[in-house]
Amino acid sequence: MDNTLHLVGIAKKARRVEVGEEPVGAAARARQARLIVLARDAADNTCRRAAHFAEAGACPVVQCPYSKEELGGAVGRTSCAMLAFTDAGLAASFMGKLSARDAERYGETAEAVSAKAARLLQRQREQRRHEQKLQKSGAKPWVAPASRGAERRLAQRGRGAPGKGGKTYPKPGKQS
Repeated sequence: MDNTLHLVGIAKKARRVEVGEEPVGAAARARQARLIVLARDAADNTCRRAAHFAEAGACPVVQCPYSKEELGGAVGRTSCAMLAFTDAGLAASFMGKLSARDAERYGETAEAVSAKAARLLQRQREQRRHEQKLQKSGAKPWVAPASRGAERRLAQRGRGAPGKGGKTYPKPGKQS
């Protein structure tokens, strides 16, 4: 099996690829699709739908050099005309392998997907650093304060907020 198709199989096993028209459309509408891949012998109607999905999800669509049977074999089906990578790193790797095979045809898309993956990775690193900084300082993430109406309702139910005059109950095991 080709290394590129092997990568598709790994992505399927990691649940980072959606296979088929409906799941690809749902992933694109949810903006989770990073790259939509079409088989070389996909029907015109399928290609048109994939273009609409890509437009809705703001992701590139590429027609790969593999047939429906070859693409389907990589994901454990008899045939597959359309799939979508939901992981930016795997999509960039897939496009890198395709561009190494045919740089003229896939080079531009590979660069765009790689740049998008790099930006996403940078945002993830920044988020991790921020969370670690919060953890070290002991600060808690910002939470919106409860409204006064919520405090009143809790007090009326006997579960008042601390220091608000709510009912107190004795601790278990102690008798008064």
